[in-house]
Amino acid sequence: MRFSINIPNFGDFADVRTVATVASAAEEAGWDALFVWDHVVHRRHRRPFGDPWMLLTAAALGTSRIGLGTLVTPIARRRPQQLARQVATLDALSDGRVIFGAGLGGPIEDEYGSFGETTDPVVLAERLDEGLELLERFWSGEPVNHHGRHYEVRDVTLLPATVQRPRPPVWIAGFWPHHRPMRRAARWDGVVPLFTSARHGHVPPVDEVRELVAYVRRHRSDQQRGPFEVVLGGVSPGDRATARDVIGPLVDAGATWWDERQFQGGDELDRLAPVLRRIEQGPPKF
Repeated sequence: MRFSINIPNFGDFADVRTVATVASAAEEAGWDALFVWDHVVHRRHRRPFGDPWMLLTAAALGTSRIGLGTLVTPIARRRPQQLARQVATLDALSDGRVIFGAGLGGPIEDEYGSFGETTDPVVLAERLDEGLELLERFWSGEPVNHHGRHYEVRDVTLLPATVQRPRPPVWIAGFWPHHRPMRRAARWDGVVPLFTSARHGHVPPVDEVRELVAYVRRHRSDQQRGPFEVVLGGVSPGDRATARDVIGPLVDAGATWWDERQFQGGDELDRLAPVLRRIEQGPPKF
């Protein structure tokens, strides 16, 4: 079981210096990774936002061990070639510590509709799948030719390739019990499920976790039987013994990562002080 810290890219965490402080504190306290949200707007919050890749660059420069990534990047609102360069550059800077989280993103009306882009989830899902395929090919450092429904690439080679070979781990987010994003996740390296029955920051029901894990495992092909991460999150108690009581059943149900979050509806979601307090308490121990 590994443990990460999860922060938004707005409020206090829009500042690259603040995120560097968080990353350094997390590494010193024994956490395994830091994940940053990837939003341009979010529920119409009138707060400063930071670009996640700039924030993660600051985090990489101030650390040497912890994993770094987004949870999650909406590929459908980005150009795959530009995103491929950003991820590969961060992977080189961090000596291969990038974990790439991807999904549709949301709220869709905010992230897409605010800028006149389609909010059709079918179209966005098509862009996500086609974009994932292109990212994998771009990261290889091999020539890419592609003629798809949404993207066109003509004899392009993006160098350097990612440090991690064949590519950084790719984790896919989606809501359970929706099946399509879980089948998408089964084709990659991990799943970051959200639950319709548990808001951000709340611990998901163990029985639903067990059902999700079984579903994803059934949809992993024989060629995809390598390591696969199940990333769950919420607010855990600072007391380590009590935290074991909360997280232990999730481990038994198949979780491999615990992602420490703040309650989305709370005042502390985007504030540095409470996040630093939780970081300094250290991750739960098993």
